[in-house]
Amino acid sequence: MRPGSSNPSGCRRPPGAAYDRSVTNLETGRLSHRHPPYRYAALARVWFSDTDAQGVVYYGRYLPYFDNSRLEYLRHLGLVGYWHGEREFVMRALEVEYDAPARFDDLLEVFVRTTRIGRTSVTCEGAAYRVDDDRLMCTTRMTLVLVDVATRRPTPIPEEYRIAIAAFEGDGVEIARPGPT
Repeated sequence: MRPGSSNPSGCRRPPGAAYDRSVTNLETGRLSHRHPPYRYAALARVWFSDTDAQGVVYYGRYLPYFDNSRLEYLRHLGLVGYWHGEREFVMRALEVEYDAPARFDDLLEVFVRTTRIGRTSVTCEGAAYRVDDDRLMCTTRMTLVLVDVATRRPTPIPEEYRIAIAAFEGDGVEIARPGPT
């Protein structure tokens, strides 16, 4: 064991800690004003395994790029607790439009924003641009529903979530006030 270490692995964490928060809270995304109204983006590199027989990104592989950017956006806003726990967001609807083919090793800047918060759902939009020439590759619109994990039934979006998104997006997000549950 290292000096000052309290466990056999030599890691300096409190007993029972599953991970090092200083590492897991690092963002792979960043604030960006390059493509308004988007204010947040994450980078994604096209891997060879993301491409199809024609050598372009297989259409379904864009979805993990957008999902990663959305999760980094939530990390930035301090909302990581909505990835796992008693309540989680699940995909309800997805719309994708493909504008140009990305290829192996292209670096994409994947923008994301929340456009609407309803009683139990949120709508997010995204746009992926190739960094080298700033060409739009793909856009998406996602609707996610917050569900109670135990019952798998929709549950109202908490006020803390609404406040965090509204503070970041400003007038760019439509927020429906929660109604009776």
